[in-house]
Amino acid sequence: MDPEDAAAHAQFVANVVDFGLNLQAALEAPRFTKLTFEGRDVDLEARVPELVRTALAARGHAVRTLPAFADAVGGGQAVMRDFARGINSGASDPRKDGAAVPEPVR
Repeated sequence: MDPEDAAAHAQFVANVVDFGLNLQAALEAPRFTKLTFEGRDVDLEARVPELVRTALAARGHAVRTLPAFADAVGGGQAVMRDFARGINSGASDPRKDGAAVPEPVR
């Protein structure tokens, strides 16, 4: 797994579990990535609020702003089964090519 995909997966899980977003909203949410352990560099998508980017820079981070939906922050598709409600759902990240197609409940 590429480092940017690992960070993207962690952010996706946090968006679903911690922030209660549905799969599509969780995949579309703005992301950041940090590809090295050294230094204070961090890459953030342009959709991360300017206030956040400015606050990070003020704390000494070398902030690089990426395009709104940057390939560099990873991406993917997701499917989920809600067993209690008997519902399948799927989502696809606009940063990448692909689709998530859940099978119908049988």
